Amino acid sequence: MKSEKPNTQRGFTLIELMIVVVIISILAAMAIPRFLRASVKAKQSEAKLNLKQIYTMEHAYRQEKDSYFPGDGSTVVAQPGENFAPIGVEIMFPAYYSYSITGNASSFTAVAGTKRETGLDEDATIDVWTINQNGVLTCTIDDSKD
Repeated sequence: MKSEKPNTQRGFTLIELMIVVVIISILAAMAIPRFLRASVKAKQSEAKLNLKQIYTMEHAYRQEKDSYFPGDGSTVVAQPGENFAPIGVEIMFPAYYSYSITGNASSFTAVAGTKRETGLDEDATIDVWTINQNGVLTCTIDDSKD
């Protein structure tokens, strides 16, 4: 005679599965905004590095020419893939920012602004950084704060 096996199938109940889904949803809701902020901060490092390079090369240019670039108070703009040839700074392509320099004999201001109207994280806030002849690096509009 065959003996019948008791039903030993194991599994999860619907309640247990729903609890796991809720826990994962809560963790995702906390982690995703932090990840997006970290992503914006990483993208901002491009502007900081390029502006610091502009600062260094502006001082080298002034040592040679007795004036900051461009020297006449005008503003020169470089998009990604372009450069500021007189000071030897190239804006690599692709880039998140476009750059401008306004300079005269005694001062300069370099500005990095996001090249899209949607900023760095697809919202309405743009991101703008500046540096001057004194090396003061400032974030005038911060896209990572929203």
